[in-house]
Amino acid sequence: MPPIALPHDAKAGPTKSEVRAVVRSKLALEPDDHFAEVGSCTGAVTIEAAQRAGRVTAVERKPERLETTEKNLAANETSVRADVDLRNAEAPDGLPDDADALFLGGSRNFEAVLDHAVDTEIDRVVMNVSRLEVAGKATDAFRERDLLEEVVQFQVSHGYELAGATSFNSDNPVYMLVGSATPDDEDGERVAADGSGGGSQ
Repeated sequence: MPPIALPHDAKAGPTKSEVRAVVRSKLALEPDDHFAEVGSCTGAVTIEAAQRAGRVTAVERKPERLETTEKNLAANETSVRADVDLRNAEAPDGLPDDADALFLGGSRNFEAVLDHAVDTEIDRVVMNVSRLEVAGKATDAFRERDLLEEVVQFQVSHGYELAGATSFNSDNPVYMLVGSATPDDEDGERVAADGSGGGSQ
């Protein structure tokens, strides 16, 4: 896929491209998947999901950010393949009951959102956190709901020229929680909503 265009900005800024690459890998979206997102902001994750999934539901509580998502989606219309539904709501309100994958780009109301994931048995759940204290609370919340499969912490650095050589500026670390709300089968393996095994990869 070519890089997405984000001509319209929001104060919170987009999820960095390197972070989105890891999110894509963990979500493992397929053409028949229904992807749900909490906090669409600039629409960076929304657009990339819409290039891969069959349906996308993006929930954003701030109208101005939802408008930015809509504008950036329009700027990428030639690469978007999914049916996209943008909803101005505060999650878990507005979330669909039939999502296959869920991404939380922020921590607001995350426990209620995770409860929704459990209630609707979402197969893949990914949450990004930038603050250490919130990452600890989120990890506990994933564990309490038997969602947690892994926690990934990573940091990206970008090179720049300094005195004829290369130095690096580091972005803030990202804590990524990955899990599944799909029930286990008798062998302890996750069972997807369609009855197949495997769960999140």
